[in-house]
Amino acid sequence: MSAAEPVILLGAGGHAKVCIEVFRARGLFDPVACIDPYAKENNVLGVPVHRDEDSQRAFLDRGVKWGFVAIGQNSLRAKLGADLQISGFRLANAISPRACVSPSATLGRGILIMPGAVINAEADIGDHCIVNTNAVVEHDCRVGIACHVAPGSVLGGRVRLEDEVFVGTGASVTPNNVIGKGTVVGAAAAVISNIAAGVTVVGVPARPIIR
Repeated sequence: MSAAEPVILLGAGGHAKVCIEVFRARGLFDPVACIDPYAKENNVLGVPVHRDEDSQRAFLDRGVKWGFVAIGQNSLRAKLGADLQISGFRLANAISPRACVSPSATLGRGILIMPGAVINAEADIGDHCIVNTNAVVEHDCRVGIACHVAPGSVLGGRVRLEDEVFVGTGASVTPNNVIGKGTVVGAAAAVISNIAAGVTVVGVPARPIIR
């Protein structure tokens, strides 16, 4: 078995913890540093924390080729992931060996797939996405850039999420529906029709919050 590739993580919070454990369980990448100027701790699960933003360049100069954004906020994750690539890093994928990923699915770069997640036939997962614990992405779904499908949520067949959508814990989206860019689906909501961009929907059936 070849040695694991070193990878740096941007972020040093709770989300970084789960990413580190997934990387270690898979064994393809070895987290060597968390870079976060706002970090409160000096290490995350034994991985040293660097607060100097110039650390990225230092690791690149030392031959570390891989990076990963371990931050839960969708738009920030997308921005930092793009910045990593501009800096010269390749984006690693953190895919749990306890996830079920169809061989016909298409996976982007910089994605996290947690234990118990299911990604079924010919689903397409965009860059910087999170498919969280026990979430289900059914056949032929299209999940845009920097989306988060939260724990226990379910996307029915042929659902399309535009970029930076958040589907909350235990929520469901029935087949063939489209959710617009930046929309938030509240926890345990049931989406049964198309949802416009940039809104927050809650309830069963899911309806926009009126502000």
